[in-house]
Amino acid sequence: MKIFTTANELRQYLVQLKASGAAINLVPTMGALHQGHLSLIQEAQRRGGAVICSIFVNPKQFNDPKDLELYPRPILDDIKKLEQINCDILFNPAVSELYADNESWHLNIGELEGMLEGKFRPGHYQGVTHVVHKLFDLIKPDTAFFGQKDYQQFMVISHMVAEMNFPVNLVMCPIQREPDGLAMSSRNIHLTPDDRQHALILSKTLHWVKQNFNPNNIQRLKHDAEKAIRDEPGVELAYFEIADGDTLHSADNNTKKIVALVAAKVGKTRLIDNVLIG
Repeated sequence: MKIFTTANELRQYLVQLKASGAAINLVPTMGALHQGHLSLIQEAQRRGGAVICSIFVNPKQFNDPKDLELYPRPILDDIKKLEQINCDILFNPAVSELYADNESWHLNIGELEGMLEGKFRPGHYQGVTHVVHKLFDLIKPDTAFFGQKDYQQFMVISHMVAEMNFPVNLVMCPIQREPDGLAMSSRNIHLTPDDRQHALILSKTLHWVKQNFNPNNIQRLKHDAEKAIRDEPGVELAYFEIADGDTLHSADNNTKKIVALVAAKVGKTRLIDNVLIG
């Protein structure tokens, strides 16, 4: 695996790679890699071409400086995992490599900016689109792979790609779960054993909603789901939404594509999860 820490070195290498006719597949991550991330890389490998994994803890998408400080950065462990699955390239830049001092950025994301995650984490999606724009501009991938767990983020990036006419194909890959159903996340390492058990209420409730889904009874399902999560010790619900998968507006009995989404703090750790219903 080739490892690059500067944009110039990576750019020069990609010129040669593209001249050989290889397709470029990008998997952007913030590191602390787990099987969820690795599944994105494996999907990219199945498509053929060269696979680039970027690891960059993006300061622009953290509202809370403490959250940024605590974000895990086990880079040596990450490199080992990438080598084990034969990833072609790792791009692991410093903050100063991607951002100039006093750099400004604003993208009109429309309604998505203030809904669900956007409402609870103001400015978050500006930070996400800023860094993904930089990565797309530098790497010019043919295809980029993202996880379904960040469903709203995928919608925001899709909006940016359409708005800016980036010639990149976006692929959303399914959520990877632990055997007990917990969605894999880099943040799971912060859960105490008790938190870990209490966190299962999120995936259990999502799957209960999916199994019991009735388009004529959405409000009742939402109410019961919220109650189940609020009744779980050590869990503080931010939101539970049964939404239109194309707009994130609340679903009704005419909605064709439905996603149920949840965010909650379990102990001191904020988790998100979702499930596609139809």
